[in-house]
Order: sequence, then C-alpha cells, then structure tokens
Amino acid sequence: MAIIEIDKGSGFCFGVTTAISKAEEELNKTGHLYCLGDIVHNTAEVDRLESRGLETITHDQLEQLHDVKVLLRAHGEPPETYETARRNRIEIIDATCPVVLKLQQRIAATFNDSNEGNPPQIVIYGKRGHAEVLGLVGQTQGRATVIENIDEIDKIDYSRDIYLYSQTTKSVQEFQRIVEEIKQRVQPGVTFRSFDTICRSVANRIPQIREFAAQHELILFVSGAKSSNGRILFAECLDANPDSHLVSGESDIDPAWLEGKERIGICGATSTPRWLMQRVSDAVQELTASKN
Repeated sequence: MAIIEIDKGSGFCFGVTTAISKAEEELNKTGHLYCLGDIVHNTAEVDRLESRGLETITHDQLEQLHDVKVLLRAHGEPPETYETARRNRIEIIDATCPVVLKLQQRIAATFNDSNEGNPPQIVIYGKRGHAEVLGLVGQTQGRATVIENIDEIDKIDYSRDIYLYSQTTKSVQEFQRIVEEIKQRVQPGVTFRSFDTICRSVANRIPQIREFAAQHELILFVSGAKSSNGRILFAECLDANPDSHLVSGESDIDPAWLEGKERIGICGATSTPRWLMQRVSDAVQELTASKN
C-alpha cells in the first residue's frame, strides 16, 4: 500500500494566516465583511470564507461604499486606498503582512528622500500587476520601474542612481543574478544600491520543498492558479522531481499518475490551506486503496 505524506512545511505563511484569522474574527461577530481583492490566491479558501459571509470587492466597488468595514489582505495597498477609506468613512481592518508593510515604508522613504523634487530611480523586481507590487509602486506615485525578470533590465536608466527592491515572494537566486548584471551596466559615478527584501520564511521553503520532492516517487503540488509563490515553488518541485503535478484540488488528480507509486508526497504554496492538502491526501488514499 502506498505511503502518502503531506509536507509539514507547506501551507499558509504568517501573513496569510493573520489575514484569515482577522476575517474569521469579524465574521464570527457580524456574519459579514468586505475584503478588497481575494483574501488569498486560492479559490477553495476564498469560497470557504465567502460561504461564511466574506464579500470580495474591487477597487471600483470600494469607491461606492460608505460607513462599512473593509479588510485589507496581506499583500498591502497603495496610499490611495487609505485615502478612499478616509473619505468614505470606511473602517479598515488592516491585515497587511508586517514584512510587506516594512518594505512599503522603505520604498516610500527612498522615494521621498529626493533632491529638489527629483525622486531617485526605484526599480522593483516583481510580477507586474500583482497586488503586492501595485502597493509598492503606489509608494512612488506610480513612478517605480517594475521588472519581472533579468530579460527586462534594459528598462533601467543606467545613467541615473538606481535603488533596487524586490517583491517579498520572488526568487533569491534570480534577484542576485539581476544585482550582478546591473553592477556590470551602471555608468561611472552612478550610485547603485540593492535591498534584498525577499521574505525568508517563504524563500527558505525552497530548499525544504526540494528535499521533500526528491524523497518521493510522485509529488502532487496543491496551489491556486493565481498564486505567484505557487508557481515558483512548483517549478522547484518539478526540477527536483520530474514526476510532479500541479493540482488545484482532488478533482485534478489523474489516477494514472498513482499507478505503481509507493511513496507519494503532497505539498503546496504559502496560499494553500492545510485542509485542502488533506482533502487531496484523502482522495489519493481512496484511489490507491481501490487498486488493491
């Protein structure tokens, strides 16, 4: 009979855990709460909370609300969101991750430390349009340059001082590659400063999840399609174990994957709830038992 193991290191990070805890606390009291954007990039968890009264709204919908409570998720928000809340007498339940909040403050301090109204060139390594990145760019009045990978560093002006930051969930290795390439391109007399602002509680999962993947014949990586962190971690799993498969839930499991496998590992992103990985594990248990 197959041995099925759920990775102990997988599951919600601190920031997501706090956001969901704050949402559940309010839902227990009132039965309803607005949340600006998906509280977590996992459809199953969003559906669970919405069934309890959480209502996901857009920024356009926020503009129309007055005298209500709104949860800001762990990804953080630009200053304009807080101004809208103040103007519309909206009570904010702020679940911005402390790591993201500190990064926002550092970027804002760099941007505001300008000479004669000429802000420095701020570059953010991150996913364009990602909720966290939108909040970071918002600290610069929309002037920061976003690069998604090393192929986009031509967007940087190497004749101006460069201050490089990173989205908290990006790859440490890719960030260092970008740093080294920028060093080769900066013009004489130009200041280049890089700030490794990647969350270590997330980054440290990479070696751990690679080890877990290598210890099993088959890996089922559970993640929502919107999870940036999930894509990064799944790529690491696939590199460590080519027999790795990305699933959003138990319905995505192909029984053919399980044939002849004696050690099956289940892991997930920082946005994947433990209960969902357990549900996948239970489904695998049933499928493998039916073969015997």
